[in-house]
Amino acid sequence: MAGQRSFSASVDEWVAATRERMEAVFRLSAEYVIENVIELTPVDTGFLRASLTVSTDGPLPIRSDAKPVRDGTTYETGPYSLVISGAELGSVVYASFVAAYAAHVEYGARGRSGRGMVRLAAQRWPEHVDRAVRTAKARVNSGMT
Repeated sequence: MAGQRSFSASVDEWVAATRERMEAVFRLSAEYVIENVIELTPVDTGFLRASLTVSTDGPLPIRSDAKPVRDGTTYETGPYSLVISGAELGSVVYASFVAAYAAHVEYGARGRSGRGMVRLAAQRWPEHVDRAVRTAKARVNSGMT
């Protein structure tokens, strides 16, 4: 049997590949939810969308001083995909707006209906996971594991 791989080596390889695929589905699903939140977030100045932060350390609080300013300066956060790419399987990825009026837009205020962008994206979690699974499978089938 010289030259043949051992059964345990084959199992080890399969487990490693499975873990990588699970991590890919986890990370892609998180990215898809955040992308959906961004798509659903209404745009006036773009500040609310730009105030979306992503962390694995916990949600950042809404800041009362985080508001658009007249000179066009926006609140800039880093690319969320970098945070997600470092997330461990089973960890929590927190996405939160820091704009002072974020909760008013999400839930409604002063007679305006809430947009529910976070709640609607979260409710679509199963769809996001299904999409991530399809993407991961396509990568495996194309040799991009």
